[in-house]
Order: sequence, then C-alpha cells, then structure tokens
Amino acid sequence: MPVYALLGKTLNHSFSKGWFTSKFEREGLGDYRYINLETDDVSTIRSLVQRHELSGFNVTLPYKTAILPYLDDLSEEANAIGAVNVVKISSAGTLIGYNTDCIGFELTLIKWLKPCHTRALILGTGGASKAVAYILKKRGIDYQFVSRHGDGQHILRYDALTMLDVRNAPLIINTTPLGMYPDTLSKPDIPYEGVDKYHLLYDLVYNPPFTAFMEAGELYGAAVVNGYEMLLEQARAAWAIWQAPASSLQQRADQE
Repeated sequence: MPVYALLGKTLNHSFSKGWFTSKFEREGLGDYRYINLETDDVSTIRSLVQRHELSGFNVTLPYKTAILPYLDDLSEEANAIGAVNVVKISSAGTLIGYNTDCIGFELTLIKWLKPCHTRALILGTGGASKAVAYILKKRGIDYQFVSRHGDGQHILRYDALTMLDVRNAPLIINTTPLGMYPDTLSKPDIPYEGVDKYHLLYDLVYNPPFTAFMEAGELYGAAVVNGYEMLLEQARAAWAIWQAPASSLQQRADQE
C-alpha cells in the first residue's frame, strides 16, 4: 500500500491531505494513502519514513530549509533555490529533494502579470520565499525581501518600509503564515496606503481563501490572489515526480 505524507509542525490549516485523498478515490487508487505527519523535530525524518513506510512526502513550514541536511541529494532547481517541498524516496531508501513551489508559483503568477509589475516586495524569508525569488529572477523582476529581522540592506525591516517603497513595488507577495487559519485577522505590517490599482497582492496563504492581506490590498484598488491554485499546481507536479521512473539523480544517490 503506497503511503504519501505531508511533513510539518502544525497542519490543521492544510488542504493537501484532502486533495490527495480525493485524487486517489477519483482515480481508483484505493490502496493509496496520504497522511499528515506533525513533528517538532525534522531530524527524525528517516525514522518517520521507515515507521510509516512512505513512498514520498511533501514538506511545509517550517521545514523547507531545515530538512536539507537530512536528504541524500537535491534536484538542480531545489539546489539553486535552497529549499525543498517534495521528497521522493527511492527503492533503496534514499531521500531526494525537489521544489515544486517554484512551478506552482510561476504557473499562477503569469496569469496575473502585467507590464507594470517590474519590481516586487517579498514578505518573509522562509523556504517559500526562496522559490518565489527564484521565479522572479527568472522572469527578470527586481525584488526586495522584507522581514522582521532585516539587515537594512539586502533585507528590509517592516518598521523601515515606507509608503514610497510600497508604491514603487507593484507586485507584493506574502510568503509568511500571517493570516493563515486560525489566526485569520493577522496580516503583514506594511503601509497599505502605498497600494493602488496598479498593484498585485499575491498571498501564498490559501486558508482562508480571502485573507486580511488581500482585503487590505483590495481596499486600495489592487488585484489580489490567494495561494490555492499554486497549491494545486505544486501538488500535481509533486505527484508527477513521485510517479516518474527512477532518474539518474536517484541512481546516483543510491550509489553514494
């Protein structure tokens, strides 16, 4: 019985288990299972894999970067991004990390991009933000990270962010969990009065479907989008990775 999972710290917000379970039922894969694996210690991942006899798993916050030392190899994209949200387990038990967040983000972003979206603010510096930055760089969009613990140069602090900074960045992406269920009233602390009709506010949060961040942007005339479609696209890409024949990457990791 193939078993797949979502690895994270707190998973009551996630739709992944429901989506994959429905997929298995729809496609007649009655012997397939998808489970949630909550843990406070990502270093136990190999024992969790063995205990649940996993064939592969997704990774969510806060472990997209923390899991890297416990993997045997990375795909080219995951290595370039520096974060993993999908792990494929070979027949020899090696753990290969991939990143499909970048796929999901790009496929959804291109539907909303306009010529004015030449500069972006990335709110947060966690694992998901790295995939976002990777795609923005690929698309030639200049970006600036914003964090509570910014260094003032490469990463701006929220309390240093001005209305002009916001006005000059028509694309704003929230990669933090602020606003995620059950803390649905929270949102990134930015000067929303700098937002206008030329802005796109993209929230990677998808539960609830209309977040406080999106509400604040819409109030000032911005286009807003949540992360649900990105979730679907990255999940489809993850499934394709799990079902693909063994790659040279897997064979190399098995031999090492």
